[in-house]
Amino acid sequence: MNFFIMTLFPDMVESVLSESILGRAGEKGLIHTEAVNIRDYSKDKHKKVDDYPYGGGAGMVMQAQPIYDCFTSIRDRINGSYKCIYLTPQGQCFSQPLAKSLSREENLILLCGHYEGVDERVLEEIVDMEVSIGDFVLTGGELPAMVMVDAISRLVPGVLHNEDSAFTESFENGLLEYPQYSRPEVWKDKTVPSILLSGDHAKVDAWRMEQSLLRTKMRRPDLLDEKSEENT
Repeated sequence: MNFFIMTLFPDMVESVLSESILGRAGEKGLIHTEAVNIRDYSKDKHKKVDDYPYGGGAGMVMQAQPIYDCFTSIRDRINGSYKCIYLTPQGQCFSQPLAKSLSREENLILLCGHYEGVDERVLEEIVDMEVSIGDFVLTGGELPAMVMVDAISRLVPGVLHNEDSAFTESFENGLLEYPQYSRPEVWKDKTVPSILLSGDHAKVDAWRMEQSLLRTKMRRPDLLDEKSEENT
């Protein structure tokens, strides 16, 4: 799977995506991540990519031309289908089901905005989907893009050492994940629940489901409401 991140700060993106699980997945050829500098496509001698907004107002707006030329340079060398996503607080909220859906794409092109936004005309021309990682505003789209790449990549076969772990985590079945424990058996006078030491896998599975339901009810009851609506 290929990720192309259109950005003004490629070093910021590459420094994160080359580490840990994603870095190893890249070395194995399971995913490909590439940060493409939008400034490289500016026709301004100073590599300017923004200008004042028409109609007045605070801040600057990213111009259409550098973004469009950056996009076409990626599109023209892609083999297969692609989806172009703009990271913006106005987009649909990113979620585990959306991550799962996008993990089936061959190529994702992620556009990182900055300043007061992006010229609407280029968004209309190239963008297939607008996505937000939450109801808050960041200084740019790089952090959301990296969040999306991380969440999507771990659903690509072979990226996780134990692929089953991707299907037992929070949100995978509409519930939060159950509590986890590791060695030692006793720590600061706190003991591991005895059921986890029983060796009875059926009872362990039942306990974990019960704990997932309890934790979801306490921390995210809205997820249970959504699950109930889906079943009606």
